[in-house]
Amino acid sequence: KDHTAGLDDVRAYNFIGKKSITVWASDRVEQALRNDFHYAFAETKYPGVPEIQFERITDVPFSINALSFQPLEVKHHKLPVHGFRISDFVYITDANMIPSETWPKIQSPKVLVINALRKTQHISHFTLQEAVDIAREIKAEKTYLLHISHQMGRHDLVSEELPDGVEIAYDGLTIEVD
Repeated sequence: KDHTAGLDDVRAYNFIGKKSITVWASDRVEQALRNDFHYAFAETKYPGVPEIQFERITDVPFSINALSFQPLEVKHHKLPVHGFRISDFVYITDANMIPSETWPKIQSPKVLVINALRKTQHISHFTLQEAVDIAREIKAEKTYLLHISHQMGRHDLVSEELPDGVEIAYDGLTIEVD
């Protein structure tokens, strides 16, 4: 729920754009959202509730506008969640395990964005060392770490420990990929 609790706030985008928001989700996630935000999907809706339409994510690539997305199954503890490969860009957050069948799909990206919660073990997130090891193993040219906890330490000090090509991401960061 920590990544979906703000879904109710899309109502402002509905109002400004005068249209619903598309949410791409697996069947399991869609059902959870329909349950958690039941009022947004009621047959008779209260004015001003979020307007959401769903598109299904499976293991099959899909396109949004000109971008092709390859879903990547990863695990958040035992829970299957998705990362994505978009051309030479791989995005994996909120995970602590990459299944063997996903590894071939993430090799040699120009850019890897991956979670690194803290330096010590966590039940459902990669540690700093695990994220760095994954970046090295898949031969990512550039890696950005996100989903950082306050337990990681000061960013400037942690940055000094990182190998070349690995940086801590920050709010407002723009990453350009082909």
